Amino acid sequence: MLTFVGLGLYDEHSVTVEGRDAVRNADRAFAEFYTSHLVGADVDDLEAYHDTEIEVRDRVGVEQEPEPVLDAAESGEVVFLTAGDTMISTTHVDLRLRAHERGIDTRVIHAPTAESAASSLTGLQNYRFGKATTLPFEWAHGADGVPGSVVETIEDNKERGLHTLCYLDIKVGRGPRGPDPDFEEYMTADYAAALLAEHYDPDAVGVVVARAGSPDPLVRADTLAALADGDFGDPLHMLILPGDLHHIEQDALTGLAGLPNEHVDD
Repeated sequence: MLTFVGLGLYDEHSVTVEGRDAVRNADRAFAEFYTSHLVGADVDDLEAYHDTEIEVRDRVGVEQEPEPVLDAAESGEVVFLTAGDTMISTTHVDLRLRAHERGIDTRVIHAPTAESAASSLTGLQNYRFGKATTLPFEWAHGADGVPGSVVETIEDNKERGLHTLCYLDIKVGRGPRGPDPDFEEYMTADYAAALLAEHYDPDAVGVVVARAGSPDPLVRADTLAALADGDFGDPLHMLILPGDLHHIEQDALTGLAGLPNEHVDD
């Protein structure tokens, strides 16, 4: 059996009870943290909490060389761990299909996602979100500014009155000069807002969500130009560009996120 377990949003305590039990009962545990990362816990914290050794795989070790994971699952109970929900923002469908091709049973144990947390914390209704996008570091996409695909996603959603969730780039183990095991950088919401203010619309309203799932999450709404001058503390950060707002959503952004009244449409 190969069980994919989402670890949740923040630290070793964010996992569900079902996920915790699966990890503790497994013969071997593998994990990857290149697609997302628990900023409130490291591998030692996870190993201590679950009382098990966790073998961390890099991108090559998951996508190109998955045999150790599959070999272990062919003869025992194996868990594969990721931050967030294992099959949503961090998807490993290919690994699951490879397991099925070898006759290995699989199951998925879900956990909270960044998208559901963003909706819950901001008061923006979940069904009013359109397609999400990821804003990369400029050096990561090889050009200055914001990729055209990001702007197109925002504008397409806005035409339909929908909100856009922008995931902000995470680079762990790979820097501007290539693979680097010591490299770790997280795009902040003020940096993202500055990029979008310059290359999209400085007067557009944005909503910052910082440290979702932690004991001290932060939500702040203002124009992109104003958010670009903010300091939202430790990662992880997300940025939402709202579409049309229901009156309850307007109240939520002013009451919960501090959106100045002059930026609320009548």
